[in-house]
Amino acid sequence: MKMMLFLILSLGLMSCEPDVVKPAGKPSNLQTQLTVTNGEVHVQASADSTNFFTITFFDANDTITVETTTGEAVHVFNTSGTYKIRTRAHVLQNDFIELNEEVLIEISTGSTGAPTSGYISPLSYPNYTLVWSDEFNGSGLSSDWTYDIGTGSWGWGNNELQYYKQDNAVVADGILTITAKNETFNTSNYTSSRIKTQGIKSWKYGRIDVRAALPYGQGIWPAIWMLGDNITTAGWPACGEIDIMELIGGAGADDRTVHGTVHWSNNGSHAQYGGSKTLSSGKFADNFHVFSIEWDANSIHWLVDNVQYHVIDTSPAEMSEFREKFFIILNVAVGGNWPGSPDATTTFPQKMFVDYVRVFQ
Repeated sequence: MKMMLFLILSLGLMSCEPDVVKPAGKPSNLQTQLTVTNGEVHVQASADSTNFFTITFFDANDTITVETTTGEAVHVFNTSGTYKIRTRAHVLQNDFIELNEEVLIEISTGSTGAPTSGYISPLSYPNYTLVWSDEFNGSGLSSDWTYDIGTGSWGWGNNELQYYKQDNAVVADGILTITAKNETFNTSNYTSSRIKTQGIKSWKYGRIDVRAALPYGQGIWPAIWMLGDNITTAGWPACGEIDIMELIGGAGADDRTVHGTVHWSNNGSHAQYGGSKTLSSGKFADNFHVFSIEWDANSIHWLVDNVQYHVIDTSPAEMSEFREKFFIILNVAVGGNWPGSPDATTTFPQKMFVDYVRVFQ
C-alpha cells in the first residue's frame, strides 16, 4: 500500500513540473503572394518559425504598416505608379527577416476620374421614407441648389484661401465633381466651389446619406455639412451647425480620418462637440464611402458606411438649435485655420466626387 501511495505521489509531482519553453527559431522561408485589383493590393505572407508579420505599404508621402498574425494585409493605392511593399516575419519586434518588393499599380477610372468602387447604401431603411434626393444624373445642378461665390468675410470666417466659383462644380455621368484648383482668380491663389440648398430645401430630423470620394493632401478641407435656416437672423453659432463630414488633408492619418461635429451657442458662448473615424489603411480618396447622420429631437448619430462612430445627446434646453430646420452645404476649402495652408507636398487639382445625397424621414 505504501509502495502504491509513493508511486502515485511521484507521478503527481512529475505531472506538476512546468513544460520546458523552447526558444523560437529564426524565421525562415518568407514568401508573399500579391493580388492586385485596380488600386487594391492584397498581401498574403507565410514563413516558418514566426510569431507575427508587419507589412508596410509605401504610398507616396504616406507609410502604412499593418501588424498581423495571419500574414494578411490590404491597402488601396489611389494613383497609378510603382510602389514598394516591405514584409517582415517576426519572432520578436526587433528579431525578423524581411522581403522588399515593388508592385505596379494601374488604376482605371470612370470618365469623371472618380473611383469605381466603394460602399453603396440602400434606398430604404426601416421606419424611414426617402423624402428627397439628388442622384446627379443630369448635365448640371438641379434647381434645388444654389452657390456661394467669392471669399466671404475673413475667408469664410476661417481665413480660407480659395475663391468660390460656380464653374468648379460640374455634373456629368451621374457624379457631382467639386474641384479645388491652384489658379489665380481676383486676389486669390486658389479656386473651388461651394453649393447649398439654403432658401430652397431644408429639413428637421431624419437620416441623411451622402456617398462621396474625398480629396486629400495638406491644406485640403472638404466638408459635407448643415446650417440652421435662421442663420441670416440668429447668426452663427446660434443657428446651429451639423458637420456630417469634414476631412483635414495631410500625410499620415489625416487623409484617412473624417470628423463629425456640432456647433451651437451655449448661453452666448460658442460650444462644440465632435468625434472622428480613421480608416485602418488607405485614404478616403481611394473609394466611395457613405457619410451619414441619424438625427431626432434628442440626439445625432454619425456613421461611415452604416457603422456608427460618434453620438451626441441634444436634449438639453441650451441645444434647441438642433430642433429646427437645417439646409445642406457641400464644398472643398483650401487652407484655413484648421488645416493650414497647402505646401510642396500638395497636388492640384483636388476633387470631391459626390454620387448622391439622400434625405430620409
